[in-house]
Amino acid sequence: MKTIIPLFAFFFVAFCMAACTTNGNRDVVQSSEKLLRLSYASQADNKPREYFVYLPRGYADQPQKQWPVLFFLHGNGERGNGLDELDYVLIHGPLYEAWIQKKELPFIIIAPQLHMFGMGKVDYIANRTRAQIPQRLAEGVPPRGNFIPISGPMAAGTEITDMSEVPALLPDGWDRVEQDLLGMLDRVNADYRTDQRRIYLSGLSYGGFGTWYMASKHPEKFAAIAPVVGWGHPDLMPSIAAAKLPVWLFAAGRDTAVRKPYFYAGINTLEQLSDAEVRFTVHEDMPHDAWRRIYAGDDLYNWLLSHALPR
Repeated sequence: MKTIIPLFAFFFVAFCMAACTTNGNRDVVQSSEKLLRLSYASQADNKPREYFVYLPRGYADQPQKQWPVLFFLHGNGERGNGLDELDYVLIHGPLYEAWIQKKELPFIIIAPQLHMFGMGKVDYIANRTRAQIPQRLAEGVPPRGNFIPISGPMAAGTEITDMSEVPALLPDGWDRVEQDLLGMLDRVNADYRTDQRRIYLSGLSYGGFGTWYMASKHPEKFAAIAPVVGWGHPDLMPSIAAAKLPVWLFAAGRDTAVRKPYFYAGINTLEQLSDAEVRFTVHEDMPHDAWRRIYAGDDLYNWLLSHALPR
């Protein structure tokens, strides 16, 4: 005698199976993010150093997935010997957001440390202490640091159009370790599952200037760049424009270190030469550390991920 399952029972069983599957997927624990320190010998001084490589949450669970890469260049205050001073790189930027604030960023992040090159006597470097280095907590996240105090009213300023007497680069900057940076990128591409069509470059202040420089020398390597509070000299723009490299540039209206009037000549030159996307955002209310707001949000990361090199 055949057993007939009532229709309502069939749907009840199907519903339970679907619910179990859904709950099972929800309960899957992804591999946690990792922060690695990779060794290299710098071509700038032939000394051993290390740099950070951040692997995002879920990296170990998806062996077929290729991950976007975000190459980050820090500002002047985070220089060091690349060994016991490397942790100063954690103070600001996307690595701070991903590792310290536990923001879920779907990038492999490369974060080197720039050599001192004689700048150890600068006040804000000479007087820094390890107490300024944020610590990743086992549970939760530490409070964010305070912004630079705001002083003075917001003002338009006078645009500087003639940059012929202005140096294209800051002294002793990221251009001095160009070959080191290229070597790091090559190694990470070889050893980790990177999506080489989605490699992005961003940096703040001194690192913003470094971003412009590296993009001008190797525009074919990057899908998009985002210099933060670091202007680009007009002389660097032709190669960036020729490669149709998308750019999102950020300035701060109350910045007294890297002043807003210097940004326009370069970005206007790029816009004239390029038919790729060129964005320029000024946080008029912010001082130099506008990067805190920029890297803490989602807009920049979503914009980067919207770009890829052609196949």
